[in-house]
Amino acid sequence: MSVLSIENLRVTYGDSPAVDNLSLTVGKGEIVALVGESGSGKSTAALAVLGLLPGNAKVTGSIELAGQDVLGLRGEALRRVRGKGAGMVFQEPMTALNPLRTIGFQLAEAIRNHDEQPKRLKHYRDRCAELLDRVGVPEPRRRLDQYPHQLSGGLRQRVMIAIALAAGPELIIADEPTTALDVTVQQQILDLLRDIREHEGTGTLLITHNMGVVADLADRVLVLRQGRVVEEAATTKLFEHPEADYTKQLLAAVPLLGTASHSEPEPADAVLSLTDVVVTYGGRRVVDSVSLHVGAGEIVGLVGESGSGKTTLGNCALGLVKPKSGGVRVFGEPLNGKARRHIGAVFQDPASSLDPRMTVAQTIAEPLVVHTRQGRRERLRRVRELLDAVELPESLLHRYGHELSGGQRQRVSLARAVVLGPKLLVADEPTSALDVSVQATVLDVLARLHEEFGFGCLFISHDLAVVDRVCDRVAVLSGGRVVEQGPCEQVLRTPEHEYTRALLLASPVPDPARQRERRLARAV
Repeated sequence: MSVLSIENLRVTYGDSPAVDNLSLTVGKGEIVALVGESGSGKSTAALAVLGLLPGNAKVTGSIELAGQDVLGLRGEALRRVRGKGAGMVFQEPMTALNPLRTIGFQLAEAIRNHDEQPKRLKHYRDRCAELLDRVGVPEPRRRLDQYPHQLSGGLRQRVMIAIALAAGPELIIADEPTTALDVTVQQQILDLLRDIREHEGTGTLLITHNMGVVADLADRVLVLRQGRVVEEAATTKLFEHPEADYTKQLLAAVPLLGTASHSEPEPADAVLSLTDVVVTYGGRRVVDSVSLHVGAGEIVGLVGESGSGKTTLGNCALGLVKPKSGGVRVFGEPLNGKARRHIGAVFQDPASSLDPRMTVAQTIAEPLVVHTRQGRRERLRRVRELLDAVELPESLLHRYGHELSGGQRQRVSLARAVVLGPKLLVADEPTSALDVSVQATVLDVLARLHEEFGFGCLFISHDLAVVDRVCDRVAVLSGGRVVEQGPCEQVLRTPEHEYTRALLLASPVPDPARQRERRLARAV
């Protein structure tokens, strides 16, 4: 029995089809994954199911949700279907949740909206606590009075799932539910979705670009490219015997943990040294006596869960956070204004780190304006060189950030970071929000820039396979402390610390059989 049936769905904006002749079904208790690159139409299809597309979208075809024709519904009838027919879990819970309302208010509102005899919100408090407990939120009654900003990313995503479950839907639509989460929290969310399927019998439409997540969770997979399905198959069959060339390209782009080869870097002077660094916020130690160094030409990975102190250490290296105690030295000297021109930074979300009022040319040239006396013509020549280096066409020079794709924005960020020829690059989760093929392109660009400029790099990431691919050494953070560090070959192949082993076991691999084995190993 299908809880969702889509036939010949076509969504167009003007003359451009975002989804073209899409047909799929999701059965009761079935998890179906919709995968593809950014712009392939995955999220558009999900929004069409709930009638959330913008007014300028032209939609044809058929969508039946829990036996009702969604495309024929309007107003109150459509609102009822959105909760009881299907619940939505969005990619970024911090923007999906209302920052001005408590968790309890938002949960109670979701229940009340679908109650045949609505009561005052306070009457739903017990049910709200039960929902939070169901999705594994600790101390659920206390959390009801908290606001979204007071919860971690993993807890916020659990709250989103609780809201999606509030009206007892037959289908959950999970749109990139684990993209911004570290591997251990990601694994907890995947286990939760699996548990909901097994106990509630809820069908799930999973939208993701993470092929490891697909291998771990999905029963069937549809591969989307430019709005069209290029392949549909059972998960095991698709990974073992992909038929479409595009599917093969997607799988080939996925970095595999344990397959990268590493050469022993030659000893070099440190471009970054952190010695017994301690950082406190409100009396709480978020970084606790951390020491590590990055040699000239060396790429050092920094991995760990959210809240482990990774980004704080990166900000210490950039001079954005001042340690309470300990030393930060760059190029052998304490960090000062002169040293800043030799440091580049790439942040996780280029959409928010790039100035929306600046064109691509202005963005890349800004460090030249601040730190050099080059004329406009010379700056433009340098900008063009960097655009070529990061594989972007000159036609983008006068565009703004919002006119670029995520991968293009991140390559602009890389160009800006290396425009002065830095000796040190700090890259904080530079590929976490990108789909696998775009991620592969950005990592290739980073590798070529590293070869050209020879900078040392502190590479912060929660993706162990990416770290294994690009880094020479890795340091593992837990609770603000380095629990293990050394060459990637050693730490990521034969880890000594229990926490490192847990991280490796939680990191999904694009192999359904191996994922089943790893789930069993975690359960022991």
